[in-house]
Amino acid sequence: MSVKIRKIVFAAMVAAIYAALTLSLSFFSFGVIQYRVAEGLTILPYFASFSIPGLLIGCIVSNIISPLGIMDMVFGSLATLISAILTYYIGKSKLKFKKILAPLPAVLVNAFVIGILLKLLYVKDMPLLLCMLQVAWGELVCCYGIGLPLIYIIEKNSILRSFLK
Repeated sequence: MSVKIRKIVFAAMVAAIYAALTLSLSFFSFGVIQYRVAEGLTILPYFASFSIPGLLIGCIVSNIISPLGIMDMVFGSLATLISAILTYYIGKSKLKFKKILAPLPAVLVNAFVIGILLKLLYVKDMPLLLCMLQVAWGELVCCYGIGLPLIYIIEKNSILRSFLK
């Protein structure tokens, strides 16, 4: 299989896994208090840029059933795209603690973007800061609880690393 096709297939697998996780766990993937388990995958750009389209497509597909509707499809997916790009640049950097920082863009960007969306469209009577903090908490749990261990697993496994080259 050519390198280009392998990268496309990998991105498609990321999209499918992201969507499958989010949709199958939809009862706690959406809302003010949300734990989107698939966000643990947002560390993949730390290793390879070609995972970014997969994350974006997976998020778009997942957000089809979002209670925030088309706004979540657009802005929620944009937040995932921005997070993935920032994570990619962290991976390419010479920062001392870049492994620890890799999950952080998803936490911060989603807290900001999704927090604002939730405040404007879903829970108008809740303070904006509280919306942002609740989203940040769910992202923190999923990105650091799943994503950070995933970084260490990938680094220690030569077969997984070979998929990301």
